[in-house]
Amino acid sequence: MPILVVAATARELSAALGAGAAQLKGPPQGAVVSALAHGREVLACVSGLGVINAGLALGAAGARGDVSGVVCLGVAGSFDLVAHPVGSARLVEKEIWPEYGLLASGWCSADATALGFALGQARGPGSGAAVWDRVAWDADAALRRLGLCPGPWVRAKSLTVSGVTADHERAASMLARHHADLENMEGFALAYGCALAGLPFVELRAVSNAVGARPPVSWDLPGALAALGQAAQLLLTPVAGLEPAP
Repeated sequence: MPILVVAATARELSAALGAGAAQLKGPPQGAVVSALAHGREVLACVSGLGVINAGLALGAAGARGDVSGVVCLGVAGSFDLVAHPVGSARLVEKEIWPEYGLLASGWCSADATALGFALGQARGPGSGAAVWDRVAWDADAALRRLGLCPGPWVRAKSLTVSGVTADHERAASMLARHHADLENMEGFALAYGCALAGLPFVELRAVSNAVGARPPVSWDLPGALAALGQAAQLLLTPVAGLEPAP
């Protein structure tokens, strides 16, 4: 069964698929189409921005019943430009959703367990574990299961937000609370959906900006998209002897 490749925007998907993007001809948001990505047949989808769009797109794609796993490709902000500089590519292995739970005035993020209701329960590895505001997974195992390049990849933890952090004060608060490396807008929804479905999940992000900065200061979106394309090519290009695990 094919891999589902998801990007939030057509621009990110085009950068990730390279020449294969010419086949897509501007699919509507949420549509799942067949594409050739660096010599590999995949299903491709532009989810749209944010956790709601990402969740809806994944649900619709999963209903097809022919998806072996999910690869999320896109850009992200960095909380630490020394460790994760603009233009670098990072393999995410943990997603945090700081907006689920009990949120009080003055808090930088919500307390997930204070409500007393977990989002759901994971399947597959860690089956039955309650999911609150974070999902962690074995990125190496997911790469092996999907027959993707094992690396070398620098690993990262990411926050998924609905409102992009727009100032340094909030960035500092979020970093102190969650100790994340990156910030994005879709990863948690996709990671959570795959955890519920028992599907392997891979998330690869290229750093486009410093978290808390607004363009053009500490931003290079064209450079990040170029880096995303290079990293996606390494990730997806079939390698002799490297096949999906049964």
